[in-house]
Amino acid sequence: MLNEMFVRAYVALKCLGRDEEGASAVEYGLILGLIAVAIILVLGLLGTGLDTLFTKAETAVTGAAQ
Repeated sequence: MLNEMFVRAYVALKCLGRDEEGASAVEYGLILGLIAVAIILVLGLLGTGLDTLFTKAETAVTGAAQ
């Protein structure tokens, strides 16, 4: 009887170790979070450069129109 309980507990724990659905969801969440951080950093670094580029383009177009 005691041996049977240990076998059932072992099988139950072994099945829990195989369940990877939750782990996959966590991994996808972490990957998505890292991608979001990378996009924010890249846009933050390009933001000032793009502002300068558009200002130069505006100045050139305005100067050419006059």
